Amino acid sequence: MTAATAVTSRRGNDQFRGLFSDTWDVTCTLDAASVGIAGTDTDTITVPGVALGDQVIGFAMGVSEAGLVKRAYVSAANTVTIVTYNPTGAAVNLASTTVSLTIGRSV
Repeated sequence: MTAATAVTSRRGNDQFRGLFSDTWDVTCTLDAASVGIAGTDTDTITVPGVALGDQVIGFAMGVSEAGLVKRAYVSAANTVTIVTYNPTGAAVNLASTTVSLTIGRSV
């Protein structure tokens, strides 16, 4: 398990007026561990203000995901978790990269 570093966050509801009562645009650097065949890895990002029930509505990485399957979700107050699953036939170790997330709180 790895924690993201260099987290920057912009909070406000102006992007999705009427759909969400609050949103966060988050950018961070993530250097995830190597993921073995059929293995998983979990990484966390501290995002002040997010809460259970908030939705990760956008998730992008600055490198090719090389066949890995990723899911991002709010796992606790102030915490976003990224789970990576490797369905490929070889271990995959992605380079350190920038991750961008958009998180919304329903009205």
